[in-house]
Amino acid sequence: MSKRYPSGFISTFYDPLKNPNAPIIGTATGDNESASVTFTAPTKVGGSAITGYGAVSSPGGRTATSATSPITVTGLTNGTAYTFAVWAINTYGPSAYSGYSGSVTPAAVFGLFAGGSLDAGVTNVIQYISITSTGNSSDFGDLVSARYNLTACGNTTRSLFAGGENDAAATNFINYVNPVTTGDTTYFGNLIGLTKELSGCSNSTRGLFAGGLEAGVRTNTIQYVTIASVGDATDFGDLTILQRLHASCSNTTTGIFAGGLTTASAWTNVINYVTIASTGDATDFGDLTQSLYGMGGASNSTRGIFAGGKNTGDSEVNVIQYITIASAGNATDFGDLIANIARLAACASTTRAVFGGGSTGARSNVIQYVTIATTGDSTDFGDLLAANFQLAGTSNVHGGL
Repeated sequence: MSKRYPSGFISTFYDPLKNPNAPIIGTATGDNESASVTFTAPTKVGGSAITGYGAVSSPGGRTATSATSPITVTGLTNGTAYTFAVWAINTYGPSAYSGYSGSVTPAAVFGLFAGGSLDAGVTNVIQYISITSTGNSSDFGDLVSARYNLTACGNTTRSLFAGGENDAAATNFINYVNPVTTGDTTYFGNLIGLTKELSGCSNSTRGLFAGGLEAGVRTNTIQYVTIASVGDATDFGDLTILQRLHASCSNTTTGIFAGGLTTASAWTNVINYVTIASTGDATDFGDLTQSLYGMGGASNSTRGIFAGGKNTGDSEVNVIQYITIASAGNATDFGDLIANIARLAACASTTRAVFGGGSTGARSNVIQYVTIATTGDSTDFGDLLAANFQLAGTSNVHGGL
């Protein structure tokens, strides 16, 4: 396959002795008709500074360039498996190809919102959106039972919905759907206890469920399931504090848990994290810009986004803040939601974070979104099927992205 040289490359300077070494390939993540390819720059840059990087797909030979990692390759065919190689270039010419990435299959990007509390009562409805476009949600299917204060996570093939409460009591149900095939959920297994107001995140293999209210008592328990294998959750470790009504997000390696209530009247700004592949207790990551509960959390492979919530005065806020998942530290202001809102649901693609429903003092049906890489205020996306809060959200491209 040929390399596409960046604009301005002067071929008469070509000197293979002064070319850079090949980059080290990272991971590829599929999106709608595209993929994001990560890599590590070579330590030997050759006779001059590296001026750019390129990626090429197999099959198809689709190429793209970028000044830094990741490189987004577009024009791919949904449903086709691709691998990618990367090269570097300086004034004297291109490097050799890196090794090839693992296989990834681009797919249409769906966000799912499930359950919640309507003006007319608790619902079991699952609805979906196409994250790459805008518009109102559509009916997807039903949960095993109507419930709210549940959580969700998943990967490209399974979306899991866990815990929550029905009209009578908290539940321990975990059920799942194929996120790209409309239909009702199937029983997966049970949480360790009857738990509501918990949070969930995942990578491509494990789903984590953390904190919440278990039998009316706040908990710091983290538990996990192997997404590909139905069965009950297993103990993972403990959060750094008791947390309920907190928000979660993740990338392929790290699960993040932020904010929440530690008692009935004690808000927290604590962010803590775990390494998803390794069971054990959480570690302090940093602090939110303020103490909040009832936020929506979403992420791509680099940034975690936390939106809305209630502050220590128990008032809804419109704050959006973000962290860089690979670097422990405090959250930074990102922009503002359309309105002050709390207890909203969130999902994400590699480029967008989408927030659905919530309470502005009354239930809301608003769906809004931000572009994760670009700080700024949210934009209207469309409407849910009905005004709804205390619902759960996930997407088919997440799984840690």
